[in-house]
Amino acid sequence: MSDIIIHDTNSEFVYKWQSQVKKGTLAFILLNVLKTNEFYGYELMEQVKKITDIEIAEGTLYPLMNRLKKEGLVKSKWVEQESGIPRKYYKLTNMGTEALIEMVIYWQNLQLSIKKVTR
Repeated sequence: MSDIIIHDTNSEFVYKWQSQVKKGTLAFILLNVLKTNEFYGYELMEQVKKITDIEIAEGTLYPLMNRLKKEGLVKSKWVEQESGIPRKYYKLTNMGTEALIEMVIYWQNLQLSIKKVTR
């Protein structure tokens, strides 16, 4: 019975750790998706899911996009639709592209370090 409790504790710890890793890399993922195209919110969530299998809730996406916008890494524009409901499209800025280049370099170095330690 104590094995089950330990397992549950470990599972909870791993779940929380996975959640923190996801939160910590979400901006990096979004900037990478936006490097080749502009997307509106729902479309951006779908692209992330398609590429990474990570599901992002609207309550997570929009505050993060607002933060990235405040930082000057993305810009947005409203585009009218035939349906009458405008969509907000997000696009990487030049500053966002520069930040992403630095982030990719850091990520690659981090991957190498993790590979070394997990051998």
